[in-house]
Amino acid sequence: MTVWQLFEWSNNTAVGSAIRDSAWLFPAVEAVHLLALAVLGGTILVVDLRLAGLGLRRQSAAEVARDVQPWMVGSLVLMLASGALLFSSEAVKCYDNGAFWIKMLFLLAAIVFTFTVRRWATSNEGRVAVAGGRLVAAVSLLLWLGVGVGGRGIGFY
Repeated sequence: MTVWQLFEWSNNTAVGSAIRDSAWLFPAVEAVHLLALAVLGGTILVVDLRLAGLGLRRQSAAEVARDVQPWMVGSLVLMLASGALLFSSEAVKCYDNGAFWIKMLFLLAAIVFTFTVRRWATSNEGRVAVAGGRLVAAVSLLLWLGVGVGGRGIGFY
């Protein structure tokens, strides 16, 4: 099965058709998607600000990351699930949409970075130089910003 065939199949599923044909279903799913993105963005921001030494100084980065972990993972799962539903309703449109592909690349990179490099940096804060923590925080924020900007661009292309 080619990528195009996968996109076409997804576009023609009952779920995709139902969302696409409903006057209220697409906006409702998109609202959930954006709410999940907002919660995820908030959790990413507080940990990255702490990692950069710019906030919540009474707690270590590891403590802040541990405290927001359930919210981060829950909102990420909700964002991915609602994103899959949105995708199924316009998969054929997404195939030729450069912003969609940019979003997917940033999303993959952001998830991998968050659960590897960023997790290591927060867990080993004492062994990471201040500049290293700031660099990890900056890369994390840029990757997640790329996801948001790419997602916003999908509607324009």
